[in-house]
Amino acid sequence: MIVYHGSFDLMFFGIVDWPVTSAPAWRGFAAAIAGTFLFLVGVSLVAAHPARIRWGSFWRRFAIIVAAAAVVTVGTYFAMPVPITFGILHAIATFSVLALPFLFAPAWLTGLAAVVVFVLPFVFRSAIFEAAWLVPFGLAPVAPITFDYEPIFPWFALTLAGIATARTMDLAGGPAPAGTGWLALMGRNSLLIYLVHQPILFTLVMFAAQQF
Repeated sequence: MIVYHGSFDLMFFGIVDWPVTSAPAWRGFAAAIAGTFLFLVGVSLVAAHPARIRWGSFWRRFAIIVAAAAVVTVGTYFAMPVPITFGILHAIATFSVLALPFLFAPAWLTGLAAVVVFVLPFVFRSAIFEAAWLVPFGLAPVAPITFDYEPIFPWFALTLAGIATARTMDLAGGPAPAGTGWLALMGRNSLLIYLVHQPILFTLVMFAAQQF
């Protein structure tokens, strides 16, 4: 994630001539990062609410993500040619709410829903979904031009897959292996890392670009 965003920033400010937003390998790299994040959203929801939904912590986390998504939209409105209106943070916030009915559903049902959500955009699209307020669904014939876009169809399938997978696992597990404490620390603070790394990278690269 940090590698991709750093590479994007270097390209955006013209320091390097890498096809970060167009080359299949780079686009696949970005999709893999986003997909991993959204899969882990499902896993983390199950881990955070194993027996019942802890509404207080859920809405606190939701509010933080929504606020961060709003900052991204406003910031990219001024900093980029096209603002990000439904990127990864918008998706995480939306999918967290959409996933609630599946948290305690049978794993097979959640898995089936994941398949439907994933397959639908490959068999159905309509010009109706070109309307701005329907962009989050991802069912327009042509995807909007933006640097970050993870619509409900098909990306919500990964969060559902994460829930289904977590429901078949023992998330309590055992003690962490020696020497992996730093990984656990990063895992507990992954949202914070995500929120702060790009503004820092963007600012550093912007200042570096001014020296060229």
